[in-house]
Amino acid sequence: MDTPDQGQRPTPRLLDSLRQELRLRHYSLRTEGAYVDWVRRFVKFHELRHPRDMGGGEVEAFLSHLASERKVSSSTQNQAKAALLFLFKHVVKVDLPWLQTVVQAKGPKRLPVVLSPGEVRKLLDQLDGTMGLVAQMLFGTGMRLMEVLRLRVKDLEFDRLEVVVRQGKGGKDRVTMLPEVLVGPLTAHLAKVRALHARDLEQGFGEVWMPDALEAKFRHAAKAWGWQWVFPSTLRSPDPRSGKVRRHHLYPESVQRAVREAARAAELAKLVTPHALRHSFATHLLASGHDIRTVQELLGHKDVETTMIYTHVLNRGGRGVPSPLDMVKEDSGRGAYSAKGGAGAA
Repeated sequence: MDTPDQGQRPTPRLLDSLRQELRLRHYSLRTEGAYVDWVRRFVKFHELRHPRDMGGGEVEAFLSHLASERKVSSSTQNQAKAALLFLFKHVVKVDLPWLQTVVQAKGPKRLPVVLSPGEVRKLLDQLDGTMGLVAQMLFGTGMRLMEVLRLRVKDLEFDRLEVVVRQGKGGKDRVTMLPEVLVGPLTAHLAKVRALHARDLEQGFGEVWMPDALEAKFRHAAKAWGWQWVFPSTLRSPDPRSGKVRRHHLYPESVQRAVREAARAAELAKLVTPHALRHSFATHLLASGHDIRTVQELLGHKDVETTMIYTHVLNRGGRGVPSPLDMVKEDSGRGAYSAKGGAGAA
């Protein structure tokens, strides 16, 4: 990296070292891109000083700038913090006595956006084709968006009506249900995907990205049908890491945009995102009487406390207590409520 007095942007060496350490620890490409961007912003914020000449004070100053001036969310601020701590620990390799002094931003506790059954129907009616199938998978399985997009053909268990979720949040595998009504649409969809894969093979392509060291261990698996994406992109593109031209899965931004436009067309007043379908899946299961431990397992939550938030969404009228106004209106219709015999008698 160039020295600060040269007045230039940092050379790629620091960022290359950062990428190398991230890949060594099998961080995802999305995380890699985010961490590299935060480190670049951090260095630029401190006028191109090398991180080895900085410490906790500079990290806190940058995080405070993000919160007070950039008005970023707590989750964004914490992502920036995680990127910088990774930088100092694994790349710069400096002592971190100030690590415990960097405060973790606390996000506001908000209830998730949940759609009613009628709202889900209106939303899904506005989606068709591949986007409609992805949306149905989100609501029908409770999977996260990236979990759906990273599905491989071999992860769909049609006979057992199960979906195997590989490397979910926290690197955990789990099993969730496969809606029976999606067996037909998914089978038809996979027939089109298989034809697309066959054309790729004929043209000298057809390899898919393989996790970790599996590509070296199983050399021909990258072209095998079972390893192909369930929801592949319509275009081939070079892999950012290896440069190989492959067909990646659908971009999450494409699904997010499709759901957003569908919600607008359905005239839904709520802020609808793909994740709202996961929230709705959990809430509807609890409303139909399924126990919270089962829902926790299907969602892949580490702690049942995380799943408990959906019980708050289920409460009617604020913790399930009917409003006094409703009771007054009901009693007045029967002529049973009066100032003397009603509240005054109590």
